[in-house]
Amino acid sequence: MTSMLDKTPTYRKPVLTAREIEILREWLVCESKSEAASRLYVTAATVSTHIVRIREKYARVGRPAPTKTSLLARALQDGVVFIDEL
Repeated sequence: MTSMLDKTPTYRKPVLTAREIEILREWLVCESKSEAASRLYVTAATVSTHIVRIREKYARVGRPAPTKTSLLARALQDGVVFIDEL
């Protein structure tokens, strides 16, 4: 008999660029887009544009992430970030 805990869920991962991953990771550990932008030497608008594109990619694979919390969950599920980094 197999329990529900024995099954590892599989997720369709969106294809994120290296820059999208870099911006997503930085934004997730910062308090704001402007703080992430400052650390990456870009504008807050650039961070926002990348986050919008990342959310669109997640929605296209059936895993919408409309909030920062849901995007964090997706990033954790996909191994983009790890809990001990946050």
